[in-house]
Amino acid sequence: MDTTLLLQPPLPSDACVIWLHGLGADRFDFQPVAEALQRSLRTTRFVLPQAPTRPVTINGGWEMPSWYDILAMSPARAIDRAQLEQSAQQVIDLIEVQRDDGIDPARIFLAGFSQGGAVVLHTAFLRWQGPLGGVLALSTYSPTFSDEVQLSDIQRDIPVCCLHGTQDGVVLPSMGRAAYDWLQGRGVSATWREYSMAHEVLPQQIADIGAWLAERL
Repeated sequence: MDTTLLLQPPLPSDACVIWLHGLGADRFDFQPVAEALQRSLRTTRFVLPQAPTRPVTINGGWEMPSWYDILAMSPARAIDRAQLEQSAQQVIDLIEVQRDDGIDPARIFLAGFSQGGAVVLHTAFLRWQGPLGGVLALSTYSPTFSDEVQLSDIQRDIPVCCLHGTQDGVVLPSMGRAAYDWLQGRGVSATWREYSMAHEVLPQQIADIGAWLAERL
């Protein structure tokens, strides 16, 4: 059963943002944000997929919506790579649906908060081989960026906006900064923005996201 939440804009769609929620949340988590952004991005469709519910090791094996299992927190996140790949394929499938519906992939953006952000970074730079409008990485990190990864010219052309809270105790700012530095070091046009917040989203951040998207649309 398809549990994806589709938010159509007030005008005919010519762009799309695919936005992944964080661990333990659901597809409705960013619905108010998407609806707020659509007030100015009046031709942008928002696609909010739902992560499967499954046991999460670091949370005592409790079942909750998660894009992949986190097996350990340190020294770095140990994850179930196969589940991450499944989630990345889910995102690719969504990109292809939008492309087949007439949206130019260069006007399709991937956004993700926390664990969802890790999935979209992995999808954009390790899995998807075509153009994208850009990536919004909110309070996130990348467990799969490594020195062995080589980017194509098309991937280097994908702009990224990394947004992180200076008081984030869930995904430390240093983890987000490491992903940003990795992208910068490979010639990607990446932006780093810090906010005085914890592991959350603030109105100023949403305004900045709206401006960043508008510049590219």
